[in-house]
Amino acid sequence: MAEIAGKQTHLMSMNTSNMKEKWVKHYSSNHQILLVGEGDFSFSLSLAMAFGSASNLVASSLDSYDVLIKKYNGVKSNLEILRHFGAQLLHGVDSLNMKFHIDLSTRKFDRIVYNFPHAGFLGKETDHLVIMIHRNLIRGFFMNAIDMLLPNGEIHVTHKTAHPFDTWNIEELATQSCLTLLESVEFKIEDYPGYNNKRGDGTNPNKSFPLGKCSTFKFILSSKTKKSITSDKNPREPQKIPLKRGNVEEILNPSKDMMKNMECFWIFREYFCHLGLRFGQTDEDLHGSVKEMLKLGFQRYHDENHGKNVDGYVNLLVELRDLSKQRVAFLRKWLLESDDRVQM
Repeated sequence: MAEIAGKQTHLMSMNTSNMKEKWVKHYSSNHQILLVGEGDFSFSLSLAMAFGSASNLVASSLDSYDVLIKKYNGVKSNLEILRHFGAQLLHGVDSLNMKFHIDLSTRKFDRIVYNFPHAGFLGKETDHLVIMIHRNLIRGFFMNAIDMLLPNGEIHVTHKTAHPFDTWNIEELATQSCLTLLESVEFKIEDYPGYNNKRGDGTNPNKSFPLGKCSTFKFILSSKTKKSITSDKNPREPQKIPLKRGNVEEILNPSKDMMKNMECFWIFREYFCHLGLRFGQTDEDLHGSVKEMLKLGFQRYHDENHGKNVDGYVNLLVELRDLSKQRVAFLRKWLLESDDRVQM
């Protein structure tokens, strides 16, 4: 600890404006980097030590500071060093709604990094419903991260690629979120000296888990998404999409029909994200929650497109709200049938 502190003091005394750009694998000291779901913050610290500064790092955890101290050995020291290096440290940041966080809502990043995302130990990793919960976590993260990228920014997810983790189909989830795979690179923990991967949950959250085969998946916004975000100053009147009342299939599979029209998808993406995150769950306040998601998506689209006329979607908002009740009935029936198949 004394040696690290001494090195830190020396580095902080240097004129950072004269420091040359430094790289650690995929990450540069010139990148604005957001780290999501940090455990003991040893990955953030590894980057900071290599860069000689952490002024370009925003490191976040789902856990509060008090919970972190109880969970992980050495995390307090890691946080103190990162703070002295100039990192912005955030706690209680949920990847499912991080774009609305008070300290992140106006920020954009060159790299958004989520190492080994995991929804918790909820059963056997081979169980279908457990896999679904993990997939919903990734989907929600992508839906937030795409709004937080700088031009030419990248979203990185490091993930185990052996079975059953390969069944999460991260590339498919990225495509559904209007992302394109740039490349997949083998992850080697030795490339990040000092990084300790932690379980983060269960009876021994401070324990490391076996890595096995794993890769860092790099995603960028798809060309169509970039074009939609940087649309011309005279946008066309939005196209209406016919939607018959009672057609549940169009809501349960938005990628087949709704996403063909990117403008429509950008309005309803908050609703789709909400649908995915609550898959298989009973919503006690269905009317209120769906209404809020639709209102949020409508307002965000309106704000981002500078008052663009969206009257063509009002009828669809009504249709979607009505179909939500059928969505819950469908999910309940699907789960019951799944349970019956398992028991047979």
